[in-house]
Amino acid sequence: MPCFVDQFYPRVAIAALTVLERLGFAVDVPESAVCCGQPAANAGFARAGDAALGALASAYARADRVVVLSGSCAAHVRAHAAGRVAGRAVEFAAFLHDDIGVDAVAALGARLPRRVGLHIGCHGLRGLGLARPTELQVPPFNKLRALLETVRGVEFADLARPDECCGFGGTFAVAQPALSAKIGRDRLRDYTASGADVVVSTDMSCMMHLGGLAHRAGVSLPMVHLAEVIAGDS
Repeated sequence: MPCFVDQFYPRVAIAALTVLERLGFAVDVPESAVCCGQPAANAGFARAGDAALGALASAYARADRVVVLSGSCAAHVRAHAAGRVAGRAVEFAAFLHDDIGVDAVAALGARLPRRVGLHIGCHGLRGLGLARPTELQVPPFNKLRALLETVRGVEFADLARPDECCGFGGTFAVAQPALSAKIGRDRLRDYTASGADVVVSTDMSCMMHLGGLAHRAGVSLPMVHLAEVIAGDS
């Protein structure tokens, strides 16, 4: 998951597989795996997505963990899937940080001598707790940054608004394209002003949205998934 990995970002799926296998896991990608039904549910047709969600739960019923390359898909499965799959679904960065630990990730020896701007998708940030949103008065933490701190050569860009939405929002980008693009352009300006020369994200939908806006504006700002960095493919 998500569905568009194999269509638009197969390199991210391959990188995630590489990382998990290097960490010693036996990884299975069931051929019967289908969409989690989130797009239909977000558009107001939850029942239309139930069949897909049920089929997904059946496909992964025997898995010890279901590692998901998308915060929104992980949040949807955790909240709505039946049976044990809901409790076993975990977003990729959370799995590395919480289940594996940064020391094991550091031992993989990844290297990225670049100035990095971080982007955690809204579902991952506020739904799954990958970092502290600025509106919460709790001690700061950032699991994406903690993982990237194990990567040699990384320098972090100092963003003015580090947890701002990219503007994609799934069906929001379809229903409100002008507003979606305006939010995304604001996000890109923060990255360029901070001197970032690459954006590392936990979510490919955000990468797709920001990357498209950057390309249209003639801005050279690569979008890279965390899995690609840890795998050494960036």
